[in-house]
Amino acid sequence: MSTTAPELHGRLGHLLKHAQARFAALHAEALAPFGISGRELAVLLVLSGEETPSSQQRAAARLGVDRTTMVTFLDTLEGKGLLARRPDPADRRRNVVVLTEQGTDTLRRATAASDEAERRFLAPLTGADAAGFRTALRDVALYDGPA
Repeated sequence: MSTTAPELHGRLGHLLKHAQARFAALHAEALAPFGISGRELAVLLVLSGEETPSSQQRAAARLGVDRTTMVTFLDTLEGKGLLARRPDPADRRRNVVVLTEQGTDTLRRATAASDEAERRFLAPLTGADAAGFRTALRDVALYDGPA
């Protein structure tokens, strides 16, 4: 970013774009050994966070994606051997999604690599500033008040 016009260095859109590009590159590099993307890691995290096996619809709602996108994610992750779909014992008309043993192991290792990528991304900040940055981003991203 140092080669861009100084007039842009204070513009939020410019800063967010470049910060996201830097983080995406670090994250993709960290996850490459596991053969998954950041969005696929998010699916695995959501599925692992359920106390009982999640339905495809519930997982899609928790991720904030539509049904078609969720099916694509699940098909891909199932093809990689990271999850399995099984009939719901309570309602055989729907499927539940569970991580396989390989999926659980991949999730554990990929999460550690993702955490390291986040640490590298936030390295220019002090611990308190990094925590504040994360909190501020969450507040902005989740804000649902007046425009």
